Amino acid sequence: MSPAAAPRSREGPDRRREVPDNRLAELRERLGLQSVPDELLELAFRHTSYTRENGLDELASNQRLEYLGDAVLDLVFATYLYATYPDLPEGDLTRLKAALVRKSALAAIARDLGLGDYLLLGHGEETSGGRDKASLLADLVEALVGAVFLSGGYEDAHSFVLGHFESLLEDVTNRDTLSDHKSALQEMLQARGKMPPTYVVVRTEGPPHDRRFTVEAVFRGQVIGRGDGGSKRVAEQEAAAQALDGADEWLP
Repeated sequence: MSPAAAPRSREGPDRRREVPDNRLAELRERLGLQSVPDELLELAFRHTSYTRENGLDELASNQRLEYLGDAVLDLVFATYLYATYPDLPEGDLTRLKAALVRKSALAAIARDLGLGDYLLLGHGEETSGGRDKASLLADLVEALVGAVFLSGGYEDAHSFVLGHFESLLEDVTNRDTLSDHKSALQEMLQARGKMPPTYVVVRTEGPPHDRRFTVEAVFRGQVIGRGDGGSKRVAEQEAAAQALDGADEWLP
């Protein structure tokens, strides 16, 4: 099977197209996806809840494209940061890249591009607000990047990301805001009238000159994030970042 071919359903090759041609045409024109075949573009938007509900094979969902797109995004962002910030050491570049690939950051891109409207979801996900869930939208962005990569190679994927992720990449220049996950988490909760989480050191390891701390972010008695670092501050930031990524699961 060629990379551009979507897996066939158990119902056979004559299964109707799941995304109307006119919507695909609009999306392709708006995002410059002319090189991506219809079947591959549809595959990028097919969530596992849809394939399960419709009796399709596991390979008929966008999970494999998501896996590929995740790796492509890592390379695109790493290359961009390396070229843009020649004065930054490896540790700072790594933190910036981690902020760029956060689920909340990728979900914001999906919302900017209106990608949620094209998601193929099962009834349960549809009725529970799946079209706006950060985790689903982030996975969709990765799957779409994977589809662009399969269709046009790294250069097309690189151009697509730099062309449509401009707002996210511009935020990198504000390094303090980008890396301050604790403030971002607190602001998100305060906007909903809720108290910020507490941060609890659950483990300390290593000699005094090389301590490692493990911190949990706790919200209403529930652990919503965990982080490790050479200082409590770094570990708290990692715990807050994990909490932001998983907000769909714990935030009422």
